[in-house]
Amino acid sequence: MIQVFKLTIKDAELALEACKKKSAEIGVPMDIAITDESGSLLIFQRMDGAVLGSVQVAIDKAYTSAIFGVATGDEGKVAQPGQPDYGANTLCGGRVVIIAGGVPILYKNIVLGAIGCSSGTPDQDTMVAQAGVHAILKTLT
Repeated sequence: MIQVFKLTIKDAELALEACKKKSAEIGVPMDIAITDESGSLLIFQRMDGAVLGSVQVAIDKAYTSAIFGVATGDEGKVAQPGQPDYGANTLCGGRVVIIAGGVPILYKNIVLGAIGCSSGTPDQDTMVAQAGVHAILKTLT
């Protein structure tokens, strides 16, 4: 029998609050999506002032990070012409995102889920997502 860790809604809420706090610190309202290990949405929030067109992008960033177990920015580097994952952004009905801002939640090399943020620059999106990941991992150590 295999025993696995699973994210709860309480974990997702904790991560969401950490993301919102970091977003407020940098002054960029965000669309924030948190998924389980399968990429299924656990929680989503569009902060006041976040880019409406970035809602699905945030959800798909989290989805991509969860199913691949890598940050979307890292996937983006290997999905360029001439690289081994070129064309990855066409997978899963085009849901795979290769723009930074999706970060997997990894614990003991196991994907627990992912956080995707969008509305700022790719670096800002990543910074906010990482704050949420850090909040969850802090509870596990």
